[in-house]
Amino acid sequence: MIIKSIELNNFRIYKGVNQIVLTPDGEKNIIIVSGNNGFGKTTFLMSLVWCLYGKNMEKVDDLYKKEIDEKGGYNKYIGNSLNTQAAQEGETRFSVSVTFTDVEIPNTTCTEITIIRSYDSATNTNDELKILIDGKDNDLFSDKNEEEMFIRDYILPIEIAKFFFFDAEKIVSFAQINTPEQRAELSKAYSQVLGIQKYDELKKELEKLQDDYRRESAQPKDKKEFNELLASIATDEDSIADIDSKITEFHEDLTLLKYELNELQEKLIREGDLMSLDKLKELKAQQEKCQSDVNESQEGLKDLYSYIPFGLAGNDISTLITQLKEEKAYRQNKLQLEGVEEKTDDILNDLDRARNNFNGHIDVKIRSFYEDEIRKLILKHFYSDFDATKYKDFLTLHDFTDIQFDDFISLITKVKESKSLFEELSNKYSKAKAELYSIERKIREAEKNAESDYIQNLRKKKDTKEREITNIHEEIARLNIQKEQTKDNIKASKQKKEILSKKIDVSAKNKAVDDEATRLIHTIQKFLLRFKDEKKKALEKKLESKLISFLHKKELVHKVVVDIQGNGEDVDINLYDSNDRKIDKGILSMGERQMFASALLGALVEETELEFPVFIDSPMQKFDINHSQNILTKFYPNVSKQVILFPLLMKELTEEEYKLIESYVNRAYLIENTKTGSHFKEVSPDVLFDQYRQF
Repeated sequence: MIIKSIELNNFRIYKGVNQIVLTPDGEKNIIIVSGNNGFGKTTFLMSLVWCLYGKNMEKVDDLYKKEIDEKGGYNKYIGNSLNTQAAQEGETRFSVSVTFTDVEIPNTTCTEITIIRSYDSATNTNDELKILIDGKDNDLFSDKNEEEMFIRDYILPIEIAKFFFFDAEKIVSFAQINTPEQRAELSKAYSQVLGIQKYDELKKELEKLQDDYRRESAQPKDKKEFNELLASIATDEDSIADIDSKITEFHEDLTLLKYELNELQEKLIREGDLMSLDKLKELKAQQEKCQSDVNESQEGLKDLYSYIPFGLAGNDISTLITQLKEEKAYRQNKLQLEGVEEKTDDILNDLDRARNNFNGHIDVKIRSFYEDEIRKLILKHFYSDFDATKYKDFLTLHDFTDIQFDDFISLITKVKESKSLFEELSNKYSKAKAELYSIERKIREAEKNAESDYIQNLRKKKDTKEREITNIHEEIARLNIQKEQTKDNIKASKQKKEILSKKIDVSAKNKAVDDEATRLIHTIQKFLLRFKDEKKKALEKKLESKLISFLHKKELVHKVVVDIQGNGEDVDINLYDSNDRKIDKGILSMGERQMFASALLGALVEETELEFPVFIDSPMQKFDINHSQNILTKFYPNVSKQVILFPLLMKELTEEEYKLIESYVNRAYLIENTKTGSHFKEVSPDVLFDQYRQF
């Protein structure tokens, strides 16, 4: 898939129609788009994300979510995107369009696809989306929702867009996941990129089909129960969808309320004349950071709460571990004893066969004596560390399998490790909470303690907004609890359905289909195990190779371990040094974290079946000379068939560094900024810096 061109029309700093052609040419796969700060590099990248995802753009990058929140919601955020001069001239509409080539659509022949998203600030309602196939409207889409889904299904799933649109300085976040939500979100993206999710969905579809056939074959009583369970699951799933919808609406209300609250707070402080707005913004940034630390600590502590009962039962757990270890040793001892006895019997049998060829007489007592002594001597000289009497009267209480034993030991290890983590999170929570209280007190003190009607009215409005925000937070918390309870209900209903399904004898007419569905489900399950293992090993190998290639400290990372739990619900990537010690990615330098993130992105892009252009803003931030050379020569030319870089020339990308990739550059653009706004000017790649110096 290639992006042929992008067109911006009255979008923010870009006045009028501005088109830019981005086609690569074979190995010349890099396109440079540069300009001074404030000329529109980041705006250009943002316009592309907006064109593809509209109001869901906040799911691509936290930066967009933060900006949307600060503006008081999506409509206010995007509604302010009309070019200022165009607005003064009476225009109200702006748009962004992206034209793709080499897009494969099942059962549809096409040369190119154009996605156009527009917004009319006069109406200030939802944006409009249109998809053209070879320049024409198509009956593939009956409404906007189908067009939005088409982009996710055939252009680029929003869950993995973060791997293709990113600020190189900010992708270090991949190396420092702090909250369970962040880890879950990234795991979902990894799962989709690696292709695990689609096979799991296929298995679920087959299970659903099998349920239909078994329900049809069930006896009246079982059929009634089966239908009730299916209805319960469907109702609960609808309930979760409704809860998610309500939570989304509440978050939108929160965004607007917080925006209005900030405005009221600023007015109060201006009236009091006790604090500058710059100081207020500084305090608010600190407040946001402290609140984030509080939330992260709370979530981390929630994850550790499940370990508390094991910690409280420390003595009993210690006794249990001792018993389990002895049971494991007993099993091994028993197996070893059986092995010794079997080998000894073989020796004595061979000896007995040899005796048949002996012409002399061997007394029975002497024979018994030597057989007993042989058994003792074999144990003494070949199994000296073996105690045959130690477990003679041993009683097995739990009879754990080796897997169950290893799982339990792993759990206890986590419990032990959680102690220090619990203390760390608890201290972080207490510190952040205290700092948050101090900041809030400073903000309150800065508000004028006046008695005028105007000030009192502002205070009342502010108090009302704060109560509304508190109520919404409480309602969201209540809905999240309800959601988790509903998920538990679904899980229980599915388990009952599965048990009932196994009891049902499928009718003759459906048996062949049921057997085939069962076979396919088992095949997919076995395939998923093998597929995950292959993907795990491939990702480990690629990431390890890229890290060794990119990092100038060749000894820093010795091994990469990718852990994939379930069907991709939890994916963790860990680094180990030459002593097989796990590397805390939090202690890596910013440059090293960026190299890790870059290597991870490169490995993931290679593993995915998607061939999508990669857009990189601020491509050379945080890199030293050695890292810069490695990233320029080994990463950017190879990460995709089409790579668009947005560097700040002379600072983020020097002329000397540019020479390292010049042979890969097919097109180069400088963003000019005049009284009428910003515009793209194409220049020859070999004179890029000469042209830039003339700006």
